[in-house]
Amino acid sequence: MKMSAEIATSDATQDEGKPSANYAEIIYNGIWKNNPALVQLLGLCPMLAVTSTVVNALGLGLATLVVLVGSNIAVSIIRNYVADAVRLPAFVMIIASFTTSIELIMQAYTYELYQILGIFIPLIVTNCAILGRADAFASRNPVLPSALDGFMMGLGFMFILVTLGAMRELIGQGTLFSDMQLLFGDMAIHWKVVVFENYPNVLFAVLPPGAFIGLGLLIAGKNYLDEREKKRVATQKAKDGPSASKRVRVTGQVS
Repeated sequence: MKMSAEIATSDATQDEGKPSANYAEIIYNGIWKNNPALVQLLGLCPMLAVTSTVVNALGLGLATLVVLVGSNIAVSIIRNYVADAVRLPAFVMIIASFTTSIELIMQAYTYELYQILGIFIPLIVTNCAILGRADAFASRNPVLPSALDGFMMGLGFMFILVTLGAMRELIGQGTLFSDMQLLFGDMAIHWKVVVFENYPNVLFAVLPPGAFIGLGLLIAGKNYLDEREKKRVATQKAKDGPSASKRVRVTGQVS
């Protein structure tokens, strides 16, 4: 009876043999541990090319997030109905469909921003981060965990885009949130913040070398924080001592 109960519990936590989802781990992976930009180093071409300002970075980040969530949901829905031989082509077609939809929406509502981002919107189709999540996660998990994975991965990617864009805009132009009306309309005309008055523009920051240096600093910062956390955990374990994690369990009867 005990064995039957354990099997039933195990079956209840999995979806037809697929791995069960740990939502906290999915969130942590997307934002920090397995961030597409800082850890996987995927999607670097658009990241380095369009992050000269916050609005450019935010526009591309939102487009990528929507494609990630939509493609993950669609792949998860069809995962049991697509043969392995045509799995990747099917995934690419799904991603291309969502990318085309986003491209048409941007042409209709944010045309000037669409022109600035240019070829990097349709190139979302070739972003390895999106195809990688579809193949590695969405094709093996139910809809809800897949949607959350796509959202968190897209959010982590967009966070790095916006951070890098803010760094480059601030150093290069001395402003933040300039031209936000390109994305949010007339209500965002006055969102621009002039941080430094009479600032001599630093052209280096808005050119590709500035993007490489900025991304390198972000990666170095993450690695530093990870190493400091590892040292803290190791120090805490050393203070607790080996006896703190060991317990003696006695079973049976004592006569």
